[in-house]
Amino acid sequence: MRIQAQIESTLQATFVPDFLQVDNESHMHNVPQGSESHFKVTIVSEQFADKKLVARHRLVNQALRDELPQIHALALHTLTPEEYFARAGKVADSPLCMGGSQHG
Repeated sequence: MRIQAQIESTLQATFVPDFLQVDNESHMHNVPQGSESHFKVTIVSEQFADKKLVARHRLVNQALRDELPQIHALALHTLTPEEYFARAGKVADSPLCMGGSQHG
C-alpha cells in the first residue's frame, strides 16, 4: 500500500473524521518524481475538542507512528467541526520549499 493510502486509512480508522484530506506535496520539493515524502493533512474531528494544538498533533503522530519513519515532512491542520466551519474549510497553504539543491 502506498504511504498516502496508509495515512488516509489509519486516520480514518482512528478518528472517524468529519473531513479528511491528505495531500502529497512531495512534488513541491527537491525529491525524485513519484516520491511520497512530504504530506499535508487536514483532519476535522470531534476528538480534537477541548485539546490544545500540541495535544491534537500528538494524537495524530501517535496514530501514524508506523508511517512516520517513511515521511520526511508532515504538515498538520487539526480542527474541530466548528473551527472548520468558521474557516469555511480553508487552511493555510504550505510554504515553498527552500531546502535541497533547488536554492543552493
